[in-house]
Amino acid sequence: MATIADWKMMGKPSELKFDEMPVRLLGIIAVRGLPQTQQIAILNRVGFTPKAIAEVLGTTANTVRVALVGIRRAEKQGKRAGLLREEQRDK
Repeated sequence: MATIADWKMMGKPSELKFDEMPVRLLGIIAVRGLPQTQQIAILNRVGFTPKAIAEVLGTTANTVRVALVGIRRAEKQGKRAGLLREEQRDK
């Protein structure tokens, strides 16, 4: 059975162990039809590395890393905006 640590060690599809292939396929199915940024965010949250995400989506690991930085910035700004709204409601 593949664990999260195993997912982080995934290589090229030809290098995958038999029990890792279902994990990769489930990742592909789970994000099918979503915008690339959402696909990257979801696969990252379930433990895929940027390299594994890139292989699943057919892009480069650098593209995934850049997208993750943008996602983290947006989440951080969203949290700040939420805190500011709460402060304004309290006044």
